[in-house]
Amino acid sequence: MKHLLNLLAAIALLVWGSHLVRTGVLRVFGANLRTMLARSMGNRFTAALSGMGVTALVQSSTATSLMTSSFVGQGLIALPAALAVMRGADVGTALMSVLFSIDLSWLSPVFILVGVILFVSRQASTAGRVGRVLIGLGLMLLSLEMIVQASEPMLASPVIKAMLTSISSDIVMEIVMGCVLAVIAYSSLAIVLLISAMAASQVVPLDVALGLVLGANLGSGLLAVLTTAKSAVEVRQVTIGNMVFKMLGVLLLAPFVGLWIRFIHPIIGSAGQSVVLFHLVFNIIISVGFIGFTQWVADLMTRVLPKPQDDKHKRPQHLDPSALSTPSLAISCAAREALYQADVVETMLAGILDVVKSNDEQQAQRIRKMDDEVDQLYSSIKYYLTKISREALGEQESRRWADIIGFTINMEQIGDIIERVIIDIEDKKIKKGRKFSEAGMAEISEMHGRLLNNLRLGMSVFLNGNVRDAKRLLEEKVHFRDLERAYSSTHLARLSDNTVQSIETSSLHIDLISDLKRINSLICSIAYPILEEAGELMPSRVRTYNEAAAEANMHAPPSAAYMPRSDSGGNA
Repeated sequence: MKHLLNLLAAIALLVWGSHLVRTGVLRVFGANLRTMLARSMGNRFTAALSGMGVTALVQSSTATSLMTSSFVGQGLIALPAALAVMRGADVGTALMSVLFSIDLSWLSPVFILVGVILFVSRQASTAGRVGRVLIGLGLMLLSLEMIVQASEPMLASPVIKAMLTSISSDIVMEIVMGCVLAVIAYSSLAIVLLISAMAASQVVPLDVALGLVLGANLGSGLLAVLTTAKSAVEVRQVTIGNMVFKMLGVLLLAPFVGLWIRFIHPIIGSAGQSVVLFHLVFNIIISVGFIGFTQWVADLMTRVLPKPQDDKHKRPQHLDPSALSTPSLAISCAAREALYQADVVETMLAGILDVVKSNDEQQAQRIRKMDDEVDQLYSSIKYYLTKISREALGEQESRRWADIIGFTINMEQIGDIIERVIIDIEDKKIKKGRKFSEAGMAEISEMHGRLLNNLRLGMSVFLNGNVRDAKRLLEEKVHFRDLERAYSSTHLARLSDNTVQSIETSSLHIDLISDLKRINSLICSIAYPILEEAGELMPSRVRTYNEAAAEANMHAPPSAAYMPRSDSGGNA
């Protein structure tokens, strides 16, 4: 029982080590790897080579598949080129399995020691993330050694020997089992290395091991299909097309397992090496042999999974699930969708003035419905961001994550305010047939125009993080506050003059300019994180009582006593 537990622990350590390597490489080089993939799509052969190189670094053909399919989903590359990338990706992961099958156990303590030092001392930096990769590599090498050590005492057991001699080869069952293991482990590489180590230790017969390897290859394709099951049609075309290639490869080469054991294995000698070389040869054959059929499979996928005509209008469009493994890229996707949410809010805000001027009820209803889209976008962005591992984010990425959350919350609240404003206009103005006075309408138009400009400036600050624009935005908050105070005073003056239109619309007028000010405050809050990061904000933006009193006493006559005054306009 103890030896079995040791074996299971070693297998778990192998899977965890491969996870650390994959996620670590994606966090350090993810954006650059995607750029390299995107630039290598000139022809199917360069695409295949880039897929091979990226997968060798990431150590996961599934991760490469998700990156490539996201390009197709965004319309950056064509489907045949993406399928060519996957032909090279399979060879890349097979090459890594051959490398790891070599006895590199002496490197394990070196990798773990250096990796831990880098990770602990510089965790939030690139060096710390490289340390994470080294830890993963060290754990993988250590786990392979542990698997061999745990297998030896088990093989000495008479029960285990009897079980192994009774196993009869069932190629279909072996393929199914290998496929299931690859899906559960989220790594065909880890499973192939496990099978190689167990074959070397004679835990499983060679013919069974080769059948499991075929299944592991099938499992890597199935894993990508399952991961993108809810993605756009273009994304699923890549993963399912890649699965078609893998299924054809398994069907064609499964009958030749016996020939490999009879003619090739005696030349190799080692069962472990025979397993990984079979894995490599399998992937080279299906990659080289099928690369000429990428266009045919692409056409087949287009017919089987046609793109809906209205698919381009569906939201969200930028929240790419395959980018979640690359935190920096996922945050960029969320930022793009947040900007679209702001575009919808801008359309709603621009429509307020049209409703006020023309009493257009249909326009009012359209604006109110748009708030549902704003709310849906907020929920989608928030849920997408929660799926990004916070532990994987560096300090700057964590700040950007928080900025996006804050921005989308503000946009959602602005949408709610606009909806309430429209309801008030319908109830207090349109249904009662009232009009603002000429002066009142001019004031509302002035505030509305300034508010639209501030929203556009706020979107620019969110996108670019420009400190100078952030300062301008905060200055606009002060100007807008002063404008609201001035227009409140002039409105009260019109009431004193018994202006009929001002009296009839007084409640709506005061509420409207107050709501516009609230919207402006939410927009201007976009500037705070930018200025805080740049060190341009005081620890507190509100003056204390003593500071205000001291300033007032400096300008007051000696006999005057300082009397604090309330500021209904809010803090600057």
